[in-house]
Amino acid sequence: MIRCIRHTAAFSFLLLVALLVNAARVQVFEAEGYGASPANRRAEIARYERPRGALLVEGRPVTGSRDSGGRLRYERTYTDGPLYAPVTGYSSQVYGTSLLERAEDGVLSGADDRLVAFPWWHRLTRAHRAGGVVHTTINPRMQRAAFEGLGGRKGAVAAIEPRTGRVLALVSSPSYEPGELSGNGPEVTDAWRRLNGAAGRPMLNRALRQTYPPGSTFKVVTAAAALERGLVTDIDARTDSPDPYTLPGTTTQLDNAAVDCADAPLRYAFRASCNTVFARLGARVGLRGMTDTARRFGFDDRRLRIPSAVAPSTFDARMDPAQLALSAIGQYDTAATPLQMAMVSAVVANGGQLRPPYLVDKVTDAGGVLVAAGPHPPTRQVVGPATAEQLQEMMVDVVERGSGRNAAVKGLTVGGKTGTAQHGVYNEGTPYAWFISWARKPDSYEPTVAVAVVVEEAAADRADISGGGSAAPIARAVMAASASPEGSAP
Repeated sequence: MIRCIRHTAAFSFLLLVALLVNAARVQVFEAEGYGASPANRRAEIARYERPRGALLVEGRPVTGSRDSGGRLRYERTYTDGPLYAPVTGYSSQVYGTSLLERAEDGVLSGADDRLVAFPWWHRLTRAHRAGGVVHTTINPRMQRAAFEGLGGRKGAVAAIEPRTGRVLALVSSPSYEPGELSGNGPEVTDAWRRLNGAAGRPMLNRALRQTYPPGSTFKVVTAAAALERGLVTDIDARTDSPDPYTLPGTTTQLDNAAVDCADAPLRYAFRASCNTVFARLGARVGLRGMTDTARRFGFDDRRLRIPSAVAPSTFDARMDPAQLALSAIGQYDTAATPLQMAMVSAVVANGGQLRPPYLVDKVTDAGGVLVAAGPHPPTRQVVGPATAEQLQEMMVDVVERGSGRNAAVKGLTVGGKTGTAQHGVYNEGTPYAWFISWARKPDSYEPTVAVAVVVEEAAADRADISGGGSAAPIARAVMAASASPEGSAP
């Protein structure tokens, strides 16, 4: 009898050991696989069982949470959704997250360990964490000025504070209501299909994720390259540039829409946007020099995050001389995001220095305790102060005497550059209208804002587009809003 009891006890002990070993195997070695299984909804239910943290614009929440009463309890809500969609992105229980909702998901969902003093204790006890709060750099008056300026036309606006790199406005048009993608009902699926199938592509963030040929706005970069390398020492001296200009190694002649471009000084060529002068300068600078200058301004940077991902702007490093000449005037396959061209303008305004852009000022926990300050990336010198000063002179000349008159703001010194970006087969499409600019108070050396505007569907003829008729007034509204607390023009 005792022998049987011993055998039974030993067998039971072995079963217990086997049970413990299997539990350890599941919890330690296979926990990740079970946690990621589509059949396991515990993590999903836990994610939405508490309100999501807020995204703030100038201290005011532009996102919130609504108690749906369902298993996935809290759904995301948005205030002025279309206005701020290019900043916030969406948070969907079906389709995930985008833009800041994605980049700061750990903070907003409460999963970030920085939100608690003892992360290990919260993991052990599985205690609920309140979502953190993300304070953005956006200026609401400038954001609205850009949004209303585009008026639903296809295009984008990016505005930066040159001295700090703070992104002050980020608008993409047409926009959409991100709240339509919250929840998990059939209406969310319908909204997703409708938005993704819309001809205007409202979910495309044109300010960050769309690249365009920059057209004549790229002449700022070409002028910087020529000045830095001493090819031009006096912006009022003749440049020995023919009109028309035969592209190197070809019989193709490049001409101008402007007059008096033959042998024009750099200042006049910049104001009149003489293609021949800048194409020849680009060819003289050479591929290595142009590529180096473009990259200093931020082109070909695949690591740029604000913290939302930004599509890289490109300047081809493998071109023949004719292609290089066209690239120097923003044609061929040179491509830039509106944010990149705002960075170009910011470099000029900031004495040749670039502060990389960022969109998050700080992160706090639900109680307002600081968790993380903004990134404040280091400044890098792109061009020398003397070059930047000459570029400033030429950009001011464009606004005061040239094609950028529509960007003038009373009470501010404004510099700008108009541009057109031809596209379509044989360039028959209506050119995209570009305007890049910066503004500062007359009694200050410190720039207030740098702006880039692109309008895809410019309702004007080519001459009016070249004259800044479509994009410059939008930039003017944004710059005026930067100078006025009420957002009205001074």
